[in-house]
Amino acid sequence: MGKVFLIASGKGGTGKTMFAANFGATLAKRGNSVVILDLDLGLRNLDLYFGLENNVVYDVYDVLTGVCRIKQALIKDKRFEELYVMAASPSRDDGTLTPLHMQVLCEKLKNTYDYVIIDAPSGIDDGLVLSAAGTDEAIIVTMPEYSALRDADTLDRELLKLGIKNRYVVLNKVIAEMMSSGFAPRLREITTIMRPPLAGVIQFDENIQISTNLGVPIVLKDGTYIQENFDKITDRILNA
Repeated sequence: MGKVFLIASGKGGTGKTMFAANFGATLAKRGNSVVILDLDLGLRNLDLYFGLENNVVYDVYDVLTGVCRIKQALIKDKRFEELYVMAASPSRDDGTLTPLHMQVLCEKLKNTYDYVIIDAPSGIDDGLVLSAAGTDEAIIVTMPEYSALRDADTLDRELLKLGIKNRYVVLNKVIAEMMSSGFAPRLREITTIMRPPLAGVIQFDENIQISTNLGVPIVLKDGTYIQENFDKITDRILNA
């Protein structure tokens, strides 16, 4: 039986999809079978992060509404032994989907794959409720800005209400000089604001933005400090 991770953020622009793509890629590099679902209905982006946008025929909405089978919507990334992406629908849900639809899909995927990663829409609306159904653990991606931290804390409370007990925080886009100079909240303050454990810190690096624009997960390049950092973050989450 596999495990379902929800990747969520309180606001847009935190790097949630970037983390979902590279977290999934890190797990796949270790020999695990991984499926990454884009649940940001109406704002499809995950396929771009893998450079698979031209391979999309069916999407997660088609699966949830019975238009196609699960396998028909899974796009294999040939750079990995077993990593699959399921794109989001370019149209928003019209209200026909329920959390039960998502729960059933997650249960079916867990029976076949080691890890299911759900890239949830930002915020705490109905899209979060749908995405969280069937989730085992959640990872909140935020950044060292007070507005982002406040939204992340609000999101964390909603996840707790939805019954997700195991939650982690990943702090992205960190500029150490700004923290040390007092122009951004320091780690001690951030860990006071956020209740879940801090799984890791990702420094701001232009190479991350370049990799996403190229459709290449940055962890594919071994030996870089970024790849090693993702390995450590993954270990902390899996071994918690």
